[in-house]
Amino acid sequence: MQTTIKSLGECRFDSPLCHHGAIEVPFKEDSTRILFDHVEGAERNLAEPLGFEVAGPRKKLFFDAPKTTAAIVTCGGLCPGLNDIIRGLVNQLHYRYGVTKVYGFKYGYEGLIQRYGHMPMILKPESVSQIHNFGGSILGTSRGHQDVSEMVDLLEEMKIDMFFVVGGDGTLRGASAIAEEVQKRGLNKAVVGIPKTIDNDIMYLDKSFGFETAFAIAVQAVKCAFIEASGAMNGIGLLKLMGRDSGFIASYAALAGSNVDFVLIPEVPFSLEGQRGLLEAVRYRLAKKKSVVIVVAEGAGQELIKNCPDEFDASGNKRMGDIGLFLKDRLAAFFKERKIPTSIRYIDPSYMIRSVPANAQDNVYCSQLAQHAVHAAMAGKTDLLVGRWHGAFVHLPIRLATMGRRKVDPKSELWHSVLESTGQPARLC
Repeated sequence: MQTTIKSLGECRFDSPLCHHGAIEVPFKEDSTRILFDHVEGAERNLAEPLGFEVAGPRKKLFFDAPKTTAAIVTCGGLCPGLNDIIRGLVNQLHYRYGVTKVYGFKYGYEGLIQRYGHMPMILKPESVSQIHNFGGSILGTSRGHQDVSEMVDLLEEMKIDMFFVVGGDGTLRGASAIAEEVQKRGLNKAVVGIPKTIDNDIMYLDKSFGFETAFAIAVQAVKCAFIEASGAMNGIGLLKLMGRDSGFIASYAALAGSNVDFVLIPEVPFSLEGQRGLLEAVRYRLAKKKSVVIVVAEGAGQELIKNCPDEFDASGNKRMGDIGLFLKDRLAAFFKERKIPTSIRYIDPSYMIRSVPANAQDNVYCSQLAQHAVHAAMAGKTDLLVGRWHGAFVHLPIRLATMGRRKVDPKSELWHSVLESTGQPARLC
């Protein structure tokens, strides 16, 4: 595993943080590492244990702050905390380092392609002072690939020195490609990623920003599903939550909501038919409790949906069938065939969850991520992302973090807790 962070060159400028009051700045050294000995399969008998470079301010900088220009872009789907990240970056650049020229590219990577006609925004502390109170991104977002050469052309034309990219794994791969093109051209431009995924599925991170807010709102949806289900005889509350490949939101929402009978996630296959299938399990639970709540992640049970469209979205992700509506129809048909009257309430709060402002915990986390991203860029580090690992903020090579997806381990304590909370069978097949 390659954990070395790329650098633009020698750091020759003294950090302006040295002169910010009498408080001693906790400067970090590149040699300080955060071990990742908890990674399954990691070699434990190495002469030099593997670890990530610690994030934080450096005494010497690559860029001369007053002469530096920065830019920010947000890509992919909306997520709580995007505006917090933008605000944190602008304030850190302006107040701590004295970088006064900060641009925001509109509508994702499209904003770097001139033919789309999206004019960059000029970002100043006064223009971002209240944006953390609102959901979404003031820069807007978009999905899809754009020509890397054209994007670097614009960065070069605008004399952008530091480029901050906020997005998921597809966006981060694009950021890595931009960093490679910058290197090929021999340009001194730092490309720093801030990982965004509401599903919490970025590799080698304790958590992603927006996740705390997302599952907190999801818990409210769980309560609504329970109230709807328990308000009718043989009521079934069916709730679909985000999670294309990973069931973290569904799992945590079920644990926090405490009124869930079944949790279905992509990592754990299930069947519908048979004595041990989901439908019979729901019938048994309904006869016993008179109401049932089911939480399903959007990527669960895709193999059960026939005639699923073989299409891909603009980001290259395969379009999934709607497992929520599919289960709703199958449950209705199953109980109708057995002449058991039921009342099924289907809830899909996905877009509501994505668009809310970040809560207090995510607000703090976003501010810290933004601060560490600026520290890394000012020190001339590139082709990396900032994140938290074992409680410490670290630098990760983008290619390492995007080589796979973080998933719920069916043998983990988390999934065992879900099974104990719901009482559902360990195998629904």
